[in-house]
Amino acid sequence: MAVATQSLEELCINSIRFLAIDAVEKAKSGHPGLPMGAAPMAFVLWDKFMRFNPKNPKWFNRDRFILSAGHGCMLQYALLYLTGYDSVTIEDIKQFRQWGSKTPGHPENFETEGVEVTTGPLGQGIANGVGLAMAEAHLAAKFNKPDAKIVDHYTYVILGDGCNMEGVSAEACSFAGHLGLGKLIALYDDNHISIDGSTDIAFTEDVSKRFEAYGWHVLHVENGNTDLNAIGKAIEDAKAVTNKPTMIKVTTTIGYGSPNKQNTAGVHGAALGGDEVKATRSNLNWEHEPFVVPQDTLDHMRKAIERGATSEAEWNQAFADYSKKYPQEAAEFERYVTGKLPDGWDKVLPEYTAEDKGLPTRKHSEACLNKLAPILPELIGGSADLTHSNLTEIKGFGDFQSGHYENRNVHFGVREHGMGAICNGMALHGSGLIPYGATFLIFTDYMRAAIRLSALSQAGAIWVMTHDSIGQGEDGPTHQPVETLASLRAIPNLTVIRPADGTECSGAYKVAIARAKQNAPTLLAFSRQALPNFTPTSIEGVTKGAYTVVDCQGTPELILIGTGSELNLCITAAEKLAGEGKKVRVVSMPSWDLFEAQDGAYKESVLPTAVTKRLSVEAGVSFGWHKYVGTGGDTVSIDTFGASAPGGTCMEKFGFSVDNVLAKAKALLG
Repeated sequence: MAVATQSLEELCINSIRFLAIDAVEKAKSGHPGLPMGAAPMAFVLWDKFMRFNPKNPKWFNRDRFILSAGHGCMLQYALLYLTGYDSVTIEDIKQFRQWGSKTPGHPENFETEGVEVTTGPLGQGIANGVGLAMAEAHLAAKFNKPDAKIVDHYTYVILGDGCNMEGVSAEACSFAGHLGLGKLIALYDDNHISIDGSTDIAFTEDVSKRFEAYGWHVLHVENGNTDLNAIGKAIEDAKAVTNKPTMIKVTTTIGYGSPNKQNTAGVHGAALGGDEVKATRSNLNWEHEPFVVPQDTLDHMRKAIERGATSEAEWNQAFADYSKKYPQEAAEFERYVTGKLPDGWDKVLPEYTAEDKGLPTRKHSEACLNKLAPILPELIGGSADLTHSNLTEIKGFGDFQSGHYENRNVHFGVREHGMGAICNGMALHGSGLIPYGATFLIFTDYMRAAIRLSALSQAGAIWVMTHDSIGQGEDGPTHQPVETLASLRAIPNLTVIRPADGTECSGAYKVAIARAKQNAPTLLAFSRQALPNFTPTSIEGVTKGAYTVVDCQGTPELILIGTGSELNLCITAAEKLAGEGKKVRVVSMPSWDLFEAQDGAYKESVLPTAVTKRLSVEAGVSFGWHKYVGTGGDTVSIDTFGASAPGGTCMEKFGFSVDNVLAKAKALLG
């Protein structure tokens, strides 16, 4: 059969397949099977349904596309190239998985324009998609008017068996069903193959019934290999259901067209090999050399450029009309999407003196959220079923629920990992929203993948973590983070801040809000127990990561470094040592990485290299502190798990007392 006898649709679909085959073959690395099997559904979606502008990938009202099965990323790169995105050229396709390439081994939103979110670990993408759909629903409810819709787009996701096996997808999809997110449409590539072989060895549940139980609208395309009409009809039916998200199970053959490897694990995560590539070319009547795309394919697929320009122009006119009718709302919308903060927004953050009543820093966090919420309407979020422990409710702004998407308090339920991935999706929507998610600090272990991905993918989320030490007390070692802060501080691009009092909490929020607008996440660690306020603390000091709060005349003999609830121990111990004639400096160090970002002169002014006797005091492991205390210093730390007892007892028994700080300090002083 000659190439000319193929229909235009078959030509386009096979162009997608062979770009994937050729790129993986050249790299000798990758996953050709999913693109080969999912090419028909992806073609129908991108060609007939999705609204996007290849020449302006960030056009606000575009439909969002997420390839949750990110290992099949050559599917997305092929679509970006074929539809005319400047971000992916044929040379980029040829450089798949190579150093400096715009076509890395999994979709990376910070590397490739047109990629909305980073989808490496399976399940994250569909969970991000829930966040994107929530952002659309919230903004539509807030800004749309009966005579004007300026927020009106869909979130489409292609996910695979692996995504459906991962727990994060269950958390997020359960929540999406509860919320009734009608503009979320997921196409499930039901190919029955994972790396270990047939999914029958581990995954035999009825996925359709599971999603029905979640509250989703569920459809099934039985022949996703060739029945393009059925795929199109299913997407049309999905769009017609407005009160439920839709899952379309599309049964496909992984590696479709490969005579000897299709429907096997062998085509999942490895190049076909030269002989099998030739056999597949013959089987699918593909007479073109590697990386050659027929002009008919390009002529058809790149009609997306004209369609996209028309769609954007129509939206621009609609927004211009909206601006005339609703100038105040339009100005606020523009501030959102341009990432600007209102002038003087941080002036509402409270400052405290030593005379102010001591409170848990989680209580100060609550005050900050409620001071910020009225002037930052883009602030939206909540807790994983710990609202009244985390103190994260923004009062007077209602609960985000089906029918009330304009509200801003999100009750994520006991879904820490799902919450994290959803917040990342909201942050990456491109609308300027500032999402926050909260739980106990120890439960970051349940959401670490999402926190790491917020840092990697430049998602401006704020992680509000309370009950930050063994001072948590009676719940015992399962709930007492000891190694947690150290492990979180190790994540690049994640700023971790552990404030010591009310003023430092305000400083922490000043940093977190500003970083969110710079597309960077911040994790805030707050205490359960009440802490005194200190007059020397400052918002500005927090922004520098570490600063002097108590000093002496001349060069200090000893520097005490404290964070969070332990700063008080350092200050009290320093007063006693000063009374004995010792020259002691106290440094508050709420954030290591903010301190590391300062210039050398500032760092030297706080921690002069000449002062080698240093003692860090933090209710966590000693790991990492030796960078700041050096070989001549020591730590007051806990390198074991905690215990179940009242919080004060735990602190005392594990050495977090003024007496123990004094003992260690005097030992250093000789």
